[in-house]
Amino acid sequence: MVEKIKKLSPARIIALGFISVILIGSFVLMLPVSVKEGVSLEYIDALYTATSAVCVTGLIAVDAGDTYTFFGQLIIALLIQTGGLGVTSIGAGIIIALGRKMNIKGRTIVREAMNLNSGKGIVVFVRSIFITTLIIESVGAVLSFTVFIRDYPFGQALWISIFHSIAAFNNSGFDIFGGLRNMIPYQSDVLLNLTTCCLIFLGGIGFLVIRELWTNKFNFKKLSMHAKVVLSLSAVLIVVGTVLLKLTEDITWLGAFFHSVSARTAGFSTYPIGEFTKAGLLALTVLMFIGASPGSTGGGIKTSTFFLLLQGIKSAATNKSEKAFHYSIPNSSFKKASVITLLALGVVVCGTYLLTAMEPDISLSDALFEITSAFGTVGLSTGITPDLSVSSKLLSIIIMYIGRLGPLTVATLWYFGEPERINYPVGNISIG
Repeated sequence: MVEKIKKLSPARIIALGFISVILIGSFVLMLPVSVKEGVSLEYIDALYTATSAVCVTGLIAVDAGDTYTFFGQLIIALLIQTGGLGVTSIGAGIIIALGRKMNIKGRTIVREAMNLNSGKGIVVFVRSIFITTLIIESVGAVLSFTVFIRDYPFGQALWISIFHSIAAFNNSGFDIFGGLRNMIPYQSDVLLNLTTCCLIFLGGIGFLVIRELWTNKFNFKKLSMHAKVVLSLSAVLIVVGTVLLKLTEDITWLGAFFHSVSARTAGFSTYPIGEFTKAGLLALTVLMFIGASPGSTGGGIKTSTFFLLLQGIKSAATNKSEKAFHYSIPNSSFKKASVITLLALGVVVCGTYLLTAMEPDISLSDALFEITSAFGTVGLSTGITPDLSVSSKLLSIIIMYIGRLGPLTVATLWYFGEPERINYPVGNISIG
């Protein structure tokens, strides 16, 4: 069995790792010690919760605060942390902590999981991931604690702060407030809103960018092209999203800003999403589809993919080469970005079709929003999730899993053939 696993490609090992953690988590969440007394929990809901946590989504079939005990909530937090950092990073961290060396296979798996260009410095990079996570989440927990201590006893406020910081940094919209309220009670709390937004933003830009910012002392000019693209486009999307939401919704500027940040794969909400206008839901849907950045705790097609699409379109329209920040963009980048986007659209469209077929009472806009949220591993919902049928929940589970791994990675899992050895003459085909 071990030999068979060793022969698997890195992508398949990563995929199996996520499935294993999800299944183990679902069984643990079904234990009596995980569920509050008097609460009845079906396995599909435990599986849904485990998948949502590991895929750092935040969609919930049952409220985590009302359903699970402290132990159950602790398991959810561990699943979120594992899913956010990545199963491979956790495994590599354990190997390093035990003082053992990583083999070439292990380095390759980590490199592919974290979207690294090289296998050099993997051990140092993994260590930096854990240290960075610990520092950021600790600061987030302390700042959150100053807010929650006003409403909860010391012990409960401390645990809520730790859980909230883990969920926010890993871009997972889970909360343990109870009553399916999410962060609505704190919609006007500036400190908690901004703290949560900072955690989401840092988790969403990726560990590579965070390390670059720290190494270069936050000097934008010294950053790599990748970091400049991620930071620039993230800022633009946040500003545009804030303005669009403020124009269409009866919410404050703080609320518009918060949801613009949260929609990019975090899933927290300070206003009822079900009460948003169709224009507002469309804006959120686009933000969810674009998502976070490569090597981050978030999902979606990624900001860099969206940027490359825009550059490719601009190049085709102006007949000029693709370039940005005084760098030339590789010719193959637009092709890969297009493939990822088309696969993502295919997943969302097929998922929406199946959901509307299985749930005819759900409107098309709600179904599209739900599936996009699942694919983008966001967690925002118009409120239909708890009432979905078993088959619809299974569909959502599959969509979340695809969204966490990435559509292109999932597509490569099915290929077992040998490399192509036959070349054909180039043909012509009319386009446009």
